Amino acid sequence: MANGGGGGGGSSSSSGGGGGGGGGGGSSLRMSSNIHANHLSLDASSSSSSSSSSSSSSSSSVHEPKMDALIIPMTMEVPCDSRGQRMWWAFLASSMVTFFGGLFIILLWRTLKYLWTVCCHCGGKTKEAQKINNGSSQADGTLKPVDEKEEATAAEVGWMTSVKDWAGVMISAQTLTGRVLVVLVFALSIGALVIYFIDSSNPIESCQNFYKDFTLQIDMAFNVFFLLYFGLRFIAANDKLWFWLEVNSVVDFFTVPPVFVSVYLNRSWLGLRFLRALRLIQFSEILQFLNILKTSNSIKLVNLLSIFISTWLTAAGFIHLVENSGDPWENFQNNQALTYWECVYLLMVTMSTVGYGDVYAKTTLGRLFMVFFILGGLAMFASYVPEIIELIGNRKKYGGSYSAVSGRKHIVVCGHITLESVSNFLKDFLHKDRDDVNVEIVFLHNISPNLELEALFKRHFTQVEFYQGSVLNPHDLARVKIESADACLILANKYCADPDAEDASNIMRVISIKNYHPKIRIITQMLQYHNKAHLLNIPSWNWKEGDDAICLAELKLGFIAQSCLAQGLSTMLANLFSMRSFIKIEEDTWQKYYLEGVSNEMYTEYLSSAFVGLSFPTVCELCFVKLKLLMIAIEYKSANRESRSRKRILINPGNHLKIQEGTLGFFIASDAKEVKRAFFYCKACHDDITDPKRIKKCGCKRLEDEQPSTLSPKKKQRNGGMRNSPSSSPKLMRHDPLLIPGNDQIDNMDSNVKKYDSTGMFHWCAPKEIEKVILTRSEAAMTVLSGHVVVCIFGDVSSALIGLRNLVMPLRASNFHYHELKHIVFVGSIEYLKREWETLHNFPKVSILPGTPLSRADLRAVNINLCDMCVILSANQNNIDDTSLQDKECILASLNIKSMQFDDSIGVLQANSQGFTPPGMDRSSPDNSPVHGMLRQPSITTGVNIPIITELAKPGKLPLVSVNQEKNSGTHILMITELVNDTNVQFLDQDDDDDPDTELYLTQPFACGTAFAVSVLDSLMSATYFNDNILTLIRTLVTGGATPELEALIAEENALRGGYSTPQTLANRDRCRVAQLALLDGPFADLGDGGCYGDLFCKALKTYNMLCFGIYRLRDAHLSTPSQCTKRYVITNPPYEFELVPTDLIFCLMQFDHNAGQSRASLSHSSHSSQSSSKKSSSVHSIPSTANRQNRPKSRESRDKQKKEMVYR
Repeated sequence: MANGGGGGGGSSSSSGGGGGGGGGGGSSLRMSSNIHANHLSLDASSSSSSSSSSSSSSSSSVHEPKMDALIIPMTMEVPCDSRGQRMWWAFLASSMVTFFGGLFIILLWRTLKYLWTVCCHCGGKTKEAQKINNGSSQADGTLKPVDEKEEATAAEVGWMTSVKDWAGVMISAQTLTGRVLVVLVFALSIGALVIYFIDSSNPIESCQNFYKDFTLQIDMAFNVFFLLYFGLRFIAANDKLWFWLEVNSVVDFFTVPPVFVSVYLNRSWLGLRFLRALRLIQFSEILQFLNILKTSNSIKLVNLLSIFISTWLTAAGFIHLVENSGDPWENFQNNQALTYWECVYLLMVTMSTVGYGDVYAKTTLGRLFMVFFILGGLAMFASYVPEIIELIGNRKKYGGSYSAVSGRKHIVVCGHITLESVSNFLKDFLHKDRDDVNVEIVFLHNISPNLELEALFKRHFTQVEFYQGSVLNPHDLARVKIESADACLILANKYCADPDAEDASNIMRVISIKNYHPKIRIITQMLQYHNKAHLLNIPSWNWKEGDDAICLAELKLGFIAQSCLAQGLSTMLANLFSMRSFIKIEEDTWQKYYLEGVSNEMYTEYLSSAFVGLSFPTVCELCFVKLKLLMIAIEYKSANRESRSRKRILINPGNHLKIQEGTLGFFIASDAKEVKRAFFYCKACHDDITDPKRIKKCGCKRLEDEQPSTLSPKKKQRNGGMRNSPSSSPKLMRHDPLLIPGNDQIDNMDSNVKKYDSTGMFHWCAPKEIEKVILTRSEAAMTVLSGHVVVCIFGDVSSALIGLRNLVMPLRASNFHYHELKHIVFVGSIEYLKREWETLHNFPKVSILPGTPLSRADLRAVNINLCDMCVILSANQNNIDDTSLQDKECILASLNIKSMQFDDSIGVLQANSQGFTPPGMDRSSPDNSPVHGMLRQPSITTGVNIPIITELAKPGKLPLVSVNQEKNSGTHILMITELVNDTNVQFLDQDDDDDPDTELYLTQPFACGTAFAVSVLDSLMSATYFNDNILTLIRTLVTGGATPELEALIAEENALRGGYSTPQTLANRDRCRVAQLALLDGPFADLGDGGCYGDLFCKALKTYNMLCFGIYRLRDAHLSTPSQCTKRYVITNPPYEFELVPTDLIFCLMQFDHNAGQSRASLSHSSHSSQSSSKKSSSVHSIPSTANRQNRPKSRESRDKQKKEMVYR
């Protein structure tokens, strides 16, 4: 049919004339007559004169056969024009004028800008030469204000930059609005293409009434939206010239303006609307923006399909246009009637080189296009040719240099750049809780990203750029403008097989960057603690200027060590410095309360002048009750003359410390805006306000406005990355001895005995040989160990060291008294432990049992069922290529322990008359003296139970030591397992219902504090950049008091050095520690049964100076029916009205008790036998019941006296 139609058209044209007006075949005549009839019915005014105009145009064609090509005889193709005039040139001219006019304006603007820059540069040189000739001796002084002015101008974000950033966010897929807009533009483009398919059944050019043509109205609405979106893209484009020439812009030029011309002329031209099919090329990007395509194979498949289909449909549209219009130089008489889908069929048989011949091009333009399309189609759609063309003609995709945006900072991220590391970093760095992050991220790596990583960069293209290069090359550092960068962040490969080699690589990166620009701030990840010492050898490395090294081994083992003192603390701290979005759950499940706490983060804000002069507990209570904020620490400026210019971070310092002007507070809150209340609070304006959301900036004249600027430091923004000046860099220091009330520990110090290291931060003993601390299995079985810490370590002689010193140091902090220290028993390969022993031989109460953690005999020998915590570590995790098998040893050990069964009692202990003293215990020391037949009493202020080392007495005098266990299964042993691969957490608990694809922080083992993965520490990079005090605070909490001075000392000797007790070193003991408070009995028992958490918070703070900050609750405590499950989960910073249950354990920061080491009241046999030896109740801090405190005197002396007489279990 199509072929016959084409032949009819050709014979009619050759027979001459056009007198009948039959420029086409029969089908064309029928189509034109139908359209003519439709227009006659739509336009009544023109119908009466149609016949006369037809006859006049016919006669004119006889007398003027060589008429202009634009004026043709009146045919039925354009029935609405009395002269039969085509207007296709008007539609095409609108597109060409728009394109070339805009291109001319852009080039003209660039030329004028270049000339202006050259003139200003020449003028500046002339002025400078004049100043030199005039002998100006104050050239430096006069130029300095100019430089400062330029820096101030560059720091200000102009309104143009703000609009540009806003437009960039709107068109990106970074936000929900951006994703919706991008998807909507693509959907409307497809809709416009569908309208083109519908209109392709009409003639190429026809008269249509805009007010009556529904499809034209819809197309008009779509194109108005495209015009607005084009404006957004133009505003957000960095290079306007390249934007003007890109494909999407060309599509808009040739599709949008003709629609407006159609409304003006009241006629329609099908024209180049088929170019909308080119939008299909972006189908792959749209799916990447929506995070649907994640694998490289899927991205490549969608790319090939979208390019193939879009090119196919676009070429078919061009053939449809030229074949139905005809050649202009032939007076459009050689056209043929082809439908759009016939053209699609023609292009397919042409690309496949089949060419049946049933449909073919007849116009010269169509045939010429087909010639080139055959060549291009074969080259483009063949299997391997496109890849070959890309490899041959592709330039370096990620070359070039970074162009800094005025008023916008940028950071450089290098090191281990992979999809996992980059996605974790961007997820936390660009989190919405950080407000507006006005920082651009520049990634520099020597390997080009794969398709998955490239898709991730595209989703964040408004704030992320990637350049291929190496930080070891100064040329590449210049390309990314490292000298103007706000900081440089170096990521480490946490899963490498050789941690020392990875650290050496990162140290070399630091050296290269510091050599290029010594003043640049560097934050780097380190794997091994001992490698941090090499950074101190770099002359320009200065932690006072903001340089930080985040040691993953130090923090990982520190988190695990703190879990030995208060289980679940590792989970709580990891969630605090990680940005988590709030997930609301309506059901009353444990996930609801856990996720409410997960949304809390750690923030810093300067305190209002209304708090000046108040004690820390008073301000803390006011913030919690009135402002709904939890303040846990402050940055304090010492009043001592020798350290007046130095600042230190004090955690829950107590009621003796008063708030100064310009004090920086550390808060736990769910949003940065909430913390602003502490800065805006005014007693005069906000004292009677009950809704904390109404506390905003008031009009009162603030106290800091009247003080010198030195007392009012700049406010530190979380999104600004500001840091303190070198003279005021925060440090962790001890309290001033003169500020401590009742500081009588100096009178009890023994200057002849070295009990602590030289800094006074850790317990110390003389170096011991490893043979003296080794236990055989029989010796360990004869030793009744209880309340101790069992460390199961997998490793051999070839394994990489994990740095067990970082695990032991927090457990040997000097803010514990000696009798409060938990005994540590290592179970593992003696060959591996010998390599670690050099860093452990100065710590007391450490024993080693050679063996394997998979041996139940070894585990029973160390009484693992009586331990306070079992830690499972592995040094062999990174030696396995299969990531799913990296944690196999730790998982097997964990499941092995959980499946063990134990007796309900120890029974009667038999031994010889000599007894046995465990290795590492000095019998001559009073603190090491064994206690026969009784358990040592915990201290009044400890949150941990005391290790029980019972020496065996003579058989005839041996008492009965019975430890009744509530549970005899290994599932009730408290343990924490280190994992490398987050997905392996699903294997730890066989009875949970966690999805394998669930994020680590949402899984039950992590929420319960029984699993810890090093990946949670990735968030510290972002947190440290935005606020360097956060890292100092975290290290203070988890390391037991490690300071830069101590790191410098360890770098010199690789071991702790013993020191004599002095007033300065003993004062270092007075610092807070984390503990768990039981509500089952004690003075808070009345609040444990349905009381409010806020009442407990205020009572503990006022009475004991204890700062509560979380709850460790049984998983099924919310159920009305009793449950046998003993698993607990973490609730961070619950609200004031949160209801408590008797089984809750409260996380709190406790003060150091000076009297606990002096008054160690013995525990009678009767009191010991009457106590429950529950596993959990023996591992938390208990306070005596309220019955013993009913008639308590209110004077301070009576309280202190009675506090010493309290009995603890």
